Amino acid sequence: MSTSADGDGRPDNGGFDDLPDLPADWGSIVIPDDPAELAAEAAQVRRELRRRARRDAWRRRLGLASATTGPAPLRLALVIMSVAIIATLISLFAFAWPGQRPTATVRTSPGNQPDHTLPALDLLGEDGGLVPLRSLLPAMIIIADGCPCAEELDAARRAAPPGVNVVVVRTRQTTPGARPATTPGDGPALRFLTDPASELRTSLHLTAPPGTASALVVTRSGEIIRTVPELTTSAEYQADLARLSSAG
Repeated sequence: MSTSADGDGRPDNGGFDDLPDLPADWGSIVIPDDPAELAAEAAQVRRELRRRARRDAWRRRLGLASATTGPAPLRLALVIMSVAIIATLISLFAFAWPGQRPTATVRTSPGNQPDHTLPALDLLGEDGGLVPLRSLLPAMIIIADGCPCAEELDAARRAAPPGVNVVVVRTRQTTPGARPATTPGDGPALRFLTDPASELRTSLHLTAPPGTASALVVTRSGEIIRTVPELTTSAEYQADLARLSSAG
């Protein structure tokens, strides 16, 4: 066995005396005789390395820095801004998409019909003078733009009880020859008014297929208790006309 070069009589260990000591917090290091005893520790180390590799891979995909390479690059700020902009655009499209806006709750009256008030309009009478529409209440008001509707008008006139007017509103003045034939004493006479700008239909948002008429059943106070978008038979409004009569 060779001795150390400094002549102190110690065995020469090949220069390993120059290596630093192990950290004190490591404690005592025990090297087992059988390497299989280190299998559990080795498996734990491999799991930790795999977790770290997966974490670093996701950080690279998201443009983030690795845990060992320092702070995130500018790409992180761009990713956050892009996500915020996309979310804002989606919410704007959802709000502006047709049919997706929130709708207000409409209070309903008997018969499950919208509860409205008849607008205070002055329409043209048969003599060309202005006639306040509300002065003819209570009434069944038939909006018959471009529709002769002779049978429907006559059915409404015969269904109207005493004291209830039947008012026909058209955009053009009705000539006497275009009116339905009536029998004296068989219900009230029809009142014809002209609404050149179709203000009544527009203000109530009423639409009807061409060649048909719409109708309103209105109390003396102006409350619309029945809206008939497309007038057909008297059965759908006859009970409401009776309510007008009983209400006086």
